[in-house]
Amino acid sequence: MPTAVDLYWIPLGAGGHFVRLNGKVYEAAMALLERRPRCDLYHSALVVRVPEGCYTIECAWVSSTDSDKRGVVAAGCVGSPLAGRLRILRYEVRCWPDGVIPDIAQAVDSPQQLSNDEDAARRLLELAPQVPTPPWGRDEFKVGEMWNSNSVISWLLERSSIGVEAVSLPANGRAPGWNAGLAAARAAQQAHRAVSRTLH
Repeated sequence: MPTAVDLYWIPLGAGGHFVRLNGKVYEAAMALLERRPRCDLYHSALVVRVPEGCYTIECAWVSSTDSDKRGVVAAGCVGSPLAGRLRILRYEVRCWPDGVIPDIAQAVDSPQQLSNDEDAARRLLELAPQVPTPPWGRDEFKVGEMWNSNSVISWLLERSSIGVEAVSLPANGRAPGWNAGLAAARAAQQAHRAVSRTLH
């Protein structure tokens, strides 16, 4: 199996009217606040192929208790740490061997191959359990954006050295949370370099 790291852009709320409606309300409010035209919102996910198998990486709300069947490697709360006591108010990061991305058939301008480097792909898979899990919907990194599923994907790409230079959004598309992931990844990289300088 040839190595590849592919990015998919899935319309927010594909397959679910409630999420789609909330997304439209959110984007309408943000467009009004920022005095710009409305955009189409997207959720990102990755498919990583290495010689021994194929993995899907995405972040979504917890749907059931059988997390071992979905390759869950990390989890966090939605909105507030107190809310995390309820399953419905928790999210999970999945790195799922032979997993399935819901609504992948509705992906737009996808897949985008970001890398075919095996070392980078393996590094991305190793990093999945280390991704930060601050409260979903909160601006914990003070960058003016909430943390969400897109933050997880951009964090992984940046920390794995694959980077985001080759990433392009569909026309009139926006990925809320993307910059929050980049900010968190770059802060971690700076902290690592500072520690390395101190040790040497």
